[in-house]
Amino acid sequence: MLDGFKKFIARGNMVDMAVGVVMGAAVTGIVNALVDSIINPLIAAIFGKPDLSKTWNWTITNWAGENSVISFGSLLNALLNFLIIAIAVYFCIVVPINKLRDMSEKAMAKLKKGGDEDVAASQPDLSPEEQTVILLQDIRNSLADQQAAAAAPETSAAPTATVTVESK
Repeated sequence: MLDGFKKFIARGNMVDMAVGVVMGAAVTGIVNALVDSIINPLIAAIFGKPDLSKTWNWTITNWAGENSVISFGSLLNALLNFLIIAIAVYFCIVVPINKLRDMSEKAMAKLKKGGDEDVAASQPDLSPEEQTVILLQDIRNSLADQQAAAAAPETSAAPTATVTVESK
C-alpha cells in the first residue's frame, strides 16, 4: 500500500500539478496588484466607484420586510477579474513557455540532424510516454545489433583443426 502511494507521488503529473499550484499562488499576487493598482482605479474613474461590486444593485423587500440585494456588479466584477487573470496567465506564462519549448525543440532537431531521427520532431502527435517507449525500443534494438556484431567474430575467428587417430 505504501509502495502504491510512493508511485502515485513520484508520477510526473503529480509533480507538474504541484509546480502549477505553486506558480499559480505566485502569479496571484501579481494579478491582484494589477487589478488593485490599475484596473480598479480605471473603473473608479469611469463609474465613480472603486470596483463594480457596488454598481447595478437591486434591493428587493420580501413579505417579512427584510431586504435582499441582487448585485449584478459583483458578478461582472468577478467575470472581469477572471478574464484579467486568464489573459495575464496566457500572455505572461503560456506564450513564453511555448516559445521556449519550440526553440528548444528546434535546437535539439539541429543537434540530431546528422545523427538519428528525432522522435519528437518526426511524430509530434505522440504523447511523451509514447515517445519514450519508441526511444527505448530504438536503444534496445541498437544494443541487440551491437551484441550480435560482437558475437559474430568470436564464432568464426578461430579455425578448427581436425585430428585423426589411426589404430593399428
